[in-house]
This record gives sequence, C-alpha cells and structure tokens, in this order.
Amino acid sequence: MAGLARHVDTDELIKTLRDHPAHGQGHRSHRAINHTTPYSSRYSSAVELSKFRIPKDGAPADVVHQLLKDELDLDGRPQLNLASFVGTYMEREAEALMIENLSKNMSDADEYPAMMDMHARCISIIANMWGAQKGEKAIGSATTGSSEAIHLGGLAMKRRWQEKREAAGKDKSKPNIIMGANAQVALEKFARYFEVEARILPVSAKSSYRLDPELVKQNIDENTIGVFVILGSTYTGHYEPVEEISNILDAYEKESGNDIPIHVDAASGGFIAPFTHAKAGFEWDFNLPRVKSINSEFKSLTL
Repeated sequence: MAGLARHVDTDELIKTLRDHPAHGQGHRSHRAINHTTPYSSRYSSAVELSKFRIPKDGAPADVVHQLLKDELDLDGRPQLNLASFVGTYMEREAEALMIENLSKNMSDADEYPAMMDMHARCISIIANMWGAQKGEKAIGSATTGSSEAIHLGGLAMKRRWQEKREAAGKDKSKPNIIMGANAQVALEKFARYFEVEARILPVSAKSSYRLDPELVKQNIDENTIGVFVILGSTYTGHYEPVEEISNILDAYEKESGNDIPIHVDAASGGFIAPFTHAKAGFEWDFNLPRVKSINSEFKSLTL
C-alpha cells in the first residue's frame, strides 16, 4: 500500500524558491564573479559556489559532491591509463581498509602503535624480498611517493660523502651525481633541490636508451656521491644494468679508493622483477653490496 501524499501548493513553492537567499542581489554581490553551478537538479542549480574564494554561505553536501564529481569526470579514466606507472585496480577489501584508516596520522607512533607495527612488518617483508643480507639492519620508510623516496636516498648518499670528505680533510663543496638522460624528472629535482651537480649522461640506441656503463666510467670522480640506476625506464620500461655498473664502480674503488654507492630507482620494477622467472636477468638489489638504497611504488616504499 502506498503512503499518504500531501498536496503541493505550486504557488507557495515558486514563492519559496524566489525568496531563496541565492536569488537576492545583495547576497550575490558578495560572491566572486567566477562560480560553478550544479546542473543535476533544477533546485540545486540555485546554489552558486565561487571557485577561487571561500563562499560567504555554505552549501548542501550533496550539491558540493555533485559539483566536484562532475568536474572530475572530465579527467581520463584510470582504467585506461597505461602510460604513467599508476595502479588502476585494487580489491574492494583493500579500498575499504584504506578508507577506514584515512583519519589516522601515520607520524603519530604513540597514538597509533598498531599501524606503526604494521609499517615495520612491511619494511621487513620488502627488505627480505630485495635481498637484505643476514646481519644487516635494513632501515626503510613509507613515503608520499617515489619522488620523496628518491630524494631521501640521494640525500643519504650526499651526507655519507660529506662525512667521509670532512673526516679526510677534503673539500666537500662540489658533489655530483650520475644519471641517464632517460631518468624521471624526480631524479634531476633531487640534484637541483639539494645542490648537487647533475651529470646527465646521453642515452643512445647502442645503450638501448638506458644509462651507458661506459659513460659512467668516464664521468665518475672523487666528488661523485652516487649513481642513480633505474629499474624500469620511464620511456621504454628497460631495466638498466645495475650489476654491470656495480662492477665498474668496484674496479674504480680498487684503483682510486673512492667508494661510490648506487641508488636503484625501482619505481616500476621493484614489485615486478622479484616475481618474474627472469628476476630482471641480473643482480640489482641488496645482493649487490654497492646498492645502498632502493625505492619502489605500490604505494612508494623505500629502503
């Protein structure tokens, strides 16, 4: 049985809408000229929200949701994005777990010890997956993205280099770092932000458009704080020859006494190579003593 329905006085309804504050000239005069208006409902369309200033009056949550949803619908569909190293699928249970814990502040270890314990377990799992050696104590952290992770790895290399130079009484004002021209922009940003000379080496068909080991050999010196090697080039997906570059640095240390570490940018390959039959085809992780730090995605952990 249908419920009772009340007669609607259309004249009274129209009068109510005309008297709505959004229709008053004085009310509109306080709003920014640029505004956005929802079009999903003729009644919601009476609400205007300024785009570039906090509006004088609030708006219903459903109206604001519709406005933002409609604008974001103009973006591409993540499921069709195969070009920018993004995860496009997640199980519903994982999404629910994330939403349930969004309000937790991960930096507050005292308030959220269970989350911090889980974080520590994740670091241990990844360290073991990436070949951390027995007796070594891997230190890692979740980050907001691979850019932050790369900067932390690069900064650690710079600090180690500075400490060694200072202990030896040598100049520490001219650090440099090696990377290929195919490097993702975050690597170059590290050099710019932390005042390190970026020695960006050209790539070619001969090097399979990856960092060229021969050019690495020609460009390293006592001021080189480290080498950025990529496991999954931004442009082609190629894995750079970490082991070959490590061997070159080993030989250089024997000749000069300069110990140059490697940071592996495994943003796209760090969680793929360990699960493939080929395992990247060569050593690339902490099984190589010269690899001191690695970053990867899903969602951006670094060691």
